[in-house]
Amino acid sequence: QVQLVEAGGGLVQAGGSLRLSCAASGGTLSIYVMGWFRQAPGKEREFIATSSRSGVNSYYADSVKGRFAISRDNTRNTVYLQMNSLKPEDTALYYCAASRRPGFAPSLHLNAPAYDYWGQGTQVTVSS
Repeated sequence: QVQLVEAGGGLVQAGGSLRLSCAASGGTLSIYVMGWFRQAPGKEREFIATSSRSGVNSYYADSVKGRFAISRDNTRNTVYLQMNSLKPEDTALYYCAASRRPGFAPSLHLNAPAYDYWGQGTQVTVSS
């Protein structure tokens, strides 16, 4: 069973950037589709981005498209989320997740139930 640990969150001003990382242990990252989700207080968990196993293909929520980028280094068992042009509405607890579901289908992998393993989350706060 893979364990996921997020890092890189913090407080940043609007317009700034952060890079989140998600380190996997207890398993080989390359066998999983990886995703990032976020949850703001009082709101449901929201899909952000997903990456195919090779990292060649990715898919983003409209709210972050053009500002966020998911990448992965399977040799380091780590997936990243580069976040640029941050807005106050990006404030949330950010989670990475790993999916064992076969293939890579945005219609599947944008949904939280498709993911089998979750990290504990890292807080991102964007001040205006």
